[in-house]
Amino acid sequence: MYTSKISGLGSYVPENVVTNDDLSKVMDTNDEWIQERTGIKERRHIKKGDGNSTSIMGVKAAKIALERAKLTTDDIELIIFATLSPDMYFPGGGVRVQEMMNMRTIPALDVRNQCSGFVYAISVADQFIKTGMYKNVLVIGSENHSGGLDMTTRGRGVSVIFGDGAGAAVLTRSEEEGRGILSTHLHSEGAHAKELSLEGPSTEHWVPEIISENPQENIPYYPYMNGQFVFKNAVVRFSEVINEGLQANNLSATDINMLIPHQANLRISQFVQRQFKLSDDQVYNNIQKYGNTTAASIPIALTEAWEQGKIKEGDLVVLAAFGSGFTWGSAIIRW
Repeated sequence: MYTSKISGLGSYVPENVVTNDDLSKVMDTNDEWIQERTGIKERRHIKKGDGNSTSIMGVKAAKIALERAKLTTDDIELIIFATLSPDMYFPGGGVRVQEMMNMRTIPALDVRNQCSGFVYAISVADQFIKTGMYKNVLVIGSENHSGGLDMTTRGRGVSVIFGDGAGAAVLTRSEEEGRGILSTHLHSEGAHAKELSLEGPSTEHWVPEIISENPQENIPYYPYMNGQFVFKNAVVRFSEVINEGLQANNLSATDINMLIPHQANLRISQFVQRQFKLSDDQVYNNIQKYGNTTAASIPIALTEAWEQGKIKEGDLVVLAAFGSGFTWGSAIIRW
């Protein structure tokens, strides 16, 4: 039976750094308030004219991942693109990557699972490889949040959290037993869909309706988040899905060498770290620098941890995410 392994990683973030002090100039907030609640010190935002978009950032990360995998675009047989912020309503980012990278007419699949999008995408890629259908799959998580945030005091509860960036991984077929992606575990609970959502523009809330029904306030085309409710659910689901993955492989928390959690909130990551009795060296966080980059957060963090030598051959690496939907998932990897 085939297994899949990560053969290359890459990431990209815009050069434009936006600090908490920068945000305090456009909304009623301050560095202490943001750090205390989220752990975030700064984030990256696309700047008008810098040539970036969701797809372009994904391409930049993908090129690095391909080079590190020692593969060319001709070797890739499937693109899986995870994002909540595509360049346009349709088509999705996957086909734009295919065109920008001058790839063959391979399939391009878009995953819309927000913060857990990269874990879902990894799971899909893993299944295609395990069945023998594809040998090399390019998985991208990329987000341009800054273009759709309410950068006023009204929107500060959400807007201070999110940043832009992209990460990519190349998954390659392997026949080495007990190595690579051991298992993935995915869940959803749509009952809480509106607790973290963006309702419009959509087929339910087209722009003309929004303008006529809500000329000044209660604007539904900005993201909404019930922060405390999301936090309470996240810490429970993170722990559940990590334990599910460990138990499926007859492993325990003491076997974890590196946990890469979705960078939603540093307080969530710290809570999960305490629950599993992991040291600071066993959990990688970079939300302080980038904010929450949604589908891009895990591949960016995974790339950085690997680049810094924090992940070595034979290590047990756990990826875990929770977000809008609600959706959540984990991936258990023997590096």
